[in-house]
Amino acid sequence: MSERMDSATETFVAHRNLLFTVAYEMLGSAADAEDVLQETWLRWVDVDLDTVRDRRAYLVRITTRQSLTRLRTLGRRRESYVGPWLPEPLLTSPDVAEDVELADSVSMAMLLVMETLTPTERAVFVLREVFDVGYDEIAEAVDKTPAAVRQIAHRARGHVAARRPRGVVSQAESRGALAAFQRAVETGDLQGLLDMLAPDVVLLGDGGGVVQAILRPVQGAGRVARLLTIGLRKFSGEVSIEPVQVNGCPALVVRIDGKIDDVVAVRIDDGLITGLYIVRNPEKLSRIERETAVSR
Repeated sequence: MSERMDSATETFVAHRNLLFTVAYEMLGSAADAEDVLQETWLRWVDVDLDTVRDRRAYLVRITTRQSLTRLRTLGRRRESYVGPWLPEPLLTSPDVAEDVELADSVSMAMLLVMETLTPTERAVFVLREVFDVGYDEIAEAVDKTPAAVRQIAHRARGHVAARRPRGVVSQAESRGALAAFQRAVETGDLQGLLDMLAPDVVLLGDGGGVVQAILRPVQGAGRVARLLTIGLRKFSGEVSIEPVQVNGCPALVVRIDGKIDDVVAVRIDDGLITGLYIVRNPEKLSRIERETAVSR
């Protein structure tokens, strides 16, 4: 019995980062992903390992099914969420950025695109496009036929392609854009901000009803720039802005008197910022104090 438990534990630990990443990409919430991993573990320890041909695939299947169940519940919960809902930001290690596909898949911009998919489309897209899982394995995970999964994958790819950032943005380009953005915000340089923002830029703020935040999307370079320059002056206390790596991409952490107040992530298209995502909900900021491991 102990040998079987040791073997089950060893396998689970070996694939834990992968399983967390699958769940997180499906849910956009680290807290919910951790709950899914707990459910996956409880089911995994009851499995007869002698009957499992591919342990990694089996674990991914359990995680996917648990994520789908939770995603449908979360959909109902988010309908009553106060203001825009944004994914929970993760402080990630620099090596995540070296895997361009992984970094793109966990980026705030891509997670928001995936929010527009149905739960099954999201599961199929994540498993196929990010983790290169075979159609037969995906079919078992989502209780569809392989032929149906191929159709879903095709539909999801088209949906995502129409909404994802228009081109691959290098880490250097992202860092440069964020550094210029940071300088403009810190100095109140309205023109500097306008130079960095796309004319149709959209700002989303997530306070979750816990802290004050913008309750509706703000669109347009002029409106966003003025809001940012005025907003920074309203802070009481010592403000510091620190460049970090969030969800595999350059981002900013804003601290007030040393305490994290918000995380700012961006979407960049053609060298300009087209999306600004400001997470202020304190329930979503716990993963910024320590790195979270994500992997494929």
